[in-house]
Amino acid sequence: MRFMELLYYPGCTLKTSAKDLEATAIKIAEELGYSFKEMEEWNCCGVVASLTSDDLMHHLAPLRNLIHAEDEGADKIVVLCDMCANTLKQTSLRVKESKDDLETLNSFMDKENDYKGTIEIVHFLEFLRDEVGFAQLKKKVKKPLKGLRVMPYYGCVLLRPREVAIDDAEDPVIMSDLLRALGAEVVDNPFKIECCGSYHTIDEKEATSKRAHRITNFARDRGAEAIMLSCPLCRFNLDARGKEAEKIFEGYEQIPAFYYTQLIAIALDLDIDACGFDSQEVDPLPLLKDKGVVE
Repeated sequence: MRFMELLYYPGCTLKTSAKDLEATAIKIAEELGYSFKEMEEWNCCGVVASLTSDDLMHHLAPLRNLIHAEDEGADKIVVLCDMCANTLKQTSLRVKESKDDLETLNSFMDKENDYKGTIEIVHFLEFLRDEVGFAQLKKKVKKPLKGLRVMPYYGCVLLRPREVAIDDAEDPVIMSDLLRALGAEVVDNPFKIECCGSYHTIDEKEATSKRAHRITNFARDRGAEAIMLSCPLCRFNLDARGKEAEKIFEGYEQIPAFYYTQLIAIALDLDIDACGFDSQEVDPLPLLKDKGVVE
């Protein structure tokens, strides 16, 4: 098979705590006829975009990545991490809207070329929807997730601010559409767009555990057996902090939290070892075996 090459920006987390997200995405891309070409040179995205109009310093790190992408002759980069995609997109939008800001930022780049504004940032979930198509993906499904009741969870940065969102900020459907293409049953939940607790997980662990309980318990009451998400920070909070919530709330049991790429990989009958389930606090294998989608 001849693969179409996609320039790929990984970011820090995909090389550490979210290796399973990267591994499954690479396998999925190959199954669909694409190959990820990791950028030859990249740095941390900067993690968060500036929230003030007079703060340009926080745009330097993401802009440097966009320059490196241009240097490789690309016009598009695929991103897996929600936070990275959001940060890169916000910087891209900022310099497109303000030539003065672009000129100022370029002036700080002593060793880099000037950014010309040619790079499109595409979240992999967007790529699957817009360039592959969920209908086409459905044709590749070998093990439909029949009978698996899943709550799609978006969190914050995938949908906010609206200018860089991949779907409607109040009523997103991209994950529900994906789940149906994989054969799963969607359990909708108004908490699907609420914050997971974010970086309070560092200094307010119990508060984050309570947030995970609030989000998950609402879904469980409506019959959800698992959660599907895309953000590494959300996965940590709803998995690890959610597991810790079992000590706070008597009788509560956290349900598995899957990356969307893990569920796609299962449905496409790809190598299950790439899913990295052994790294999760809430073991999803008993549920998957009970549903007959893995042996």
